[in-house]
Amino acid sequence: MQIYLNSDLGESFGKYKIGLDEEVLKQVTSANIACGFHAGDPTVMKNTVALALQNQTAIGAHPGFHDLQGFGRRKIEMAPAEIEALVQYQVGALAAFVPGHRLHHVKAHGALYNLAAKDRQVADAVVAGIKAADEQTVVYGLANSELIKSAKAAGMKFAQEAFADRNYEADGSLVSRSKANAIITDPAIAAKRAVKMIQDQAITAVNGDVMPTAIDSICVHVDNQAAIFLVKQIREALTKEGISITSQL
Repeated sequence: MQIYLNSDLGESFGKYKIGLDEEVLKQVTSANIACGFHAGDPTVMKNTVALALQNQTAIGAHPGFHDLQGFGRRKIEMAPAEIEALVQYQVGALAAFVPGHRLHHVKAHGALYNLAAKDRQVADAVVAGIKAADEQTVVYGLANSELIKSAKAAGMKFAQEAFADRNYEADGSLVSRSKANAIITDPAIAAKRAVKMIQDQAITAVNGDVMPTAIDSICVHVDNQAAIFLVKQIREALTKEGISITSQL
């Protein structure tokens, strides 16, 4: 059994440093690198790509809404054609820093990710933008989401993603960050949860409902020092159970 272990990186901006990319890249196999719209800037993008290459980490674009102040977590009303162009532009920008200009994957960020998970029209626009930039790249999306359905319909490669450090609603969506139970911060609980999701190929919602799903990738958010212990413990737990962490499925 093999999975990707991914994290969102390259989210610093100018002199403002966010996250611990150097440490995280020693643990994950896939890096979702911000493309300058919700976070990141050209220098940060270039340096993060270089770090990922040093660690032999699969490089992916992490496009979001143009919303630095809200960190891409606020919904912006856009027409499908505008979303397509928004995604294509950001994917192309990051690819310019990668040797051969080819990315391994693309994973939408924040509000765009959540919208694409539920709204087929948004999902189709996101996938169209990715495909226009590089039809060979892998589309990362929330397991069982509209984005996964759209990628499949478009003939794109895709990876169904689950979150070790986020709780789920009964409809398969992530619990809103505005709620107290949205995030799991205990490394032991997150590690046990990651193993169970992979072994069972299912996700358990906060109300106890079990949702069967294929899971190809586990995402861990690592934007503080304590979270480094979380990703390390998750990786160790998966490896101990014979689950291979890979950058190529």
